[in-house]
Amino acid sequence: MPPQDTSAPGAPRDGRGREASPARQAQPAPQALSDSVYENIKAMVMDHEITPGGRVSIEALSRSLGVSPTPIREALARLEADGLVVKRPLSGYRTTALLTRQGLEELFEMRQLLEPRAAALAAVNAREDQLDAIERIAEEMHTHPGTAAGLYAAYRGFAALDQRLHDAIARASGRPLLADAVERLHSHLHIFRLNSQFGADDPTLAEHQRVVHAILRRHPDRAAEAMADHLARSLGRQLSRDEGP
Repeated sequence: MPPQDTSAPGAPRDGRGREASPARQAQPAPQALSDSVYENIKAMVMDHEITPGGRVSIEALSRSLGVSPTPIREALARLEADGLVVKRPLSGYRTTALLTRQGLEELFEMRQLLEPRAAALAAVNAREDQLDAIERIAEEMHTHPGTAAGLYAAYRGFAALDQRLHDAIARASGRPLLADAVERLHSHLHIFRLNSQFGADDPTLAEHQRVVHAILRRHPDRAAEAMADHLARSLGRQLSRDEGP
């Protein structure tokens, strides 16, 4: 279903933790406008304000955000590349459905094929500047404030750091095709869309640190093992959350 147009065009969205509509702000540069619209629609998808598997109305979004259809279409094209919407002939855009248990297991199966190998190669091939970048991202995740499950605006910083770390490790492997495959999975978006709960004491942080330490010490076998263990534990946590108490 398209989002309900319950406010006047251009109404601020900061009640949902998002930026105010560009129509109520000083006119931004075209790129800033495009980025703002993209982030607003992305938040609607991540928060299920636009129903998973539902039709996305360009006209309704245009009215809701107080912008022309052009930046809406640009944002949807970017979201299609993210794997959050799909464009179907004659029916326009629809949000992708949430991962099923089988879909989640298949996603992690792909990650297990790619990411332990990427970590091992990073331990061998990473340049010093790449090692520094990996270490900085891991440290930033440790200082990122924890939060309970909630709106995308509250956890998108953590989700972005999670993806940046995995992507940085893949790029440091020295295998561009492997790095591209890891990045194209957009695993962080699909996983956080299912369950956004995390905190400063999340075991993910310690698991990441073991991977990073092995890479920094140039131990490829330990790096691969630590990454495989992290992915297995992450899948286990996701499945247990789906099952509930």
